Amino acid sequence: MAKFTGTIRRNDLEGGFFELVTSGGDVYRLSDAGKARAGDRVSVEGKVESGGFGIHMSGPSIKVERITVL
Repeated sequence: MAKFTGTIRRNDLEGGFFELVTSGGDVYRLSDAGKARAGDRVSVEGKVESGGFGIHMSGPSIKVERITVL
């Protein structure tokens, strides 16, 4: 399981979803943002999903195991 820190951003593309933007500028689509909301700084533990595709046309997806608002 990997750990990421960044800021939650809402992307309105295709009905909307949440992304994690890291301080390094990497962007990951989140499978579940829990109680976190756009603008929250968070720590995310999960697994980067490889392969597959989605309609969101965003960065790789993180299957979230735990998310903590900092």
